Amino acid sequence: MSERVTIVGDGAMATVCSILLSQGGHDVTIWGVFEESINRLIQNRENQRLLPGVKLPRNVQLTANDAECFEGCTLILSAVPTQYMRNVWKRLARHVPAAVPIVSVAKGIENQTLFRPTQIIADVVGRGRGLAALSGPNIAAELARYLPATAVAAAEDAELAQRVQNVFSTQWFRVYTNSDVIGTELAGATKNVIAIAAGILDGLAAGNNAKAALVTRGLVEITRLGVAMGAQELTFQGLAGLGDLITTCVSPEGRNRTVGEQVGKGRKLQDILGSMDSVAEGVPTTRSVRELSIKYNVEMPITEAVHAVLFEGMDVIRALTTLMTREAKAE
Repeated sequence: MSERVTIVGDGAMATVCSILLSQGGHDVTIWGVFEESINRLIQNRENQRLLPGVKLPRNVQLTANDAECFEGCTLILSAVPTQYMRNVWKRLARHVPAAVPIVSVAKGIENQTLFRPTQIIADVVGRGRGLAALSGPNIAAELARYLPATAVAAAEDAELAQRVQNVFSTQWFRVYTNSDVIGTELAGATKNVIAIAAGILDGLAAGNNAKAALVTRGLVEITRLGVAMGAQELTFQGLAGLGDLITTCVSPEGRNRTVGEQVGKGRKLQDILGSMDSVAEGVPTTRSVRELSIKYNVEMPITEAVHAVLFEGMDVIRALTTLMTREAKAE
């Protein structure tokens, strides 16, 4: 059955989701927070800043009108970076139809509240509606080139998870279901912190042995946090966990790995972020994940090292040395 989907956000992931949904035969409307940005998309039918050369399907509608975008919609997709979600949804809350489920594709943890994306939506728009998370190893530029990919649709309501699975599945995008929303969202957020560390190793030319160790031990510590917060351990061994972690740590197109690489080469964080067109969710999320590790009393040495480098002025060589000279223990 075809759906009428409203996508909140007009970035790279919103663009590729509109392609996926259109290919599945669904009606799609993209809403953007800035009228100027939407007008450029209307004129060019192309996200020239984030996905140059990728054309929006002809049937995708574009608007900056807060009320108009939800007219007749049966499903809503939230494609706004985590740290901006609260303000966007506060603006839209009174226009959102009460019974329409919302699916989030954001991968982060909100600073201050330490909320996951679906928690932010519930907090602002109201609890009791259907909420789901769509996550996995999904580099936007690859999806835009129709390269094969997979994802996990997670919802506490099994019927909603299956509905999202059906809506997004195409011949080149395979979606699995999962009931573990906590684990799916935590995995998507925490792997960005590990990806920054992986990029730092790349910037230092530390080699593949070091990166393999980092990814492996990174998975251990993010799983440890997830289980402490009520997530299922198996989620971190699947597509939303290990799958996404591998992609983000090795892909040259991964924003968080790229930030880490530039830090490893000696550039200042603010200069790196100031030169980027898109948002590296892992940078603010590093603060949140560290706070969660303290709150739940979970040992996360890689996260601690990344936090020290990004926000405490620690030299990258010293941070790496600190990790390598920790007390010897059994794996």
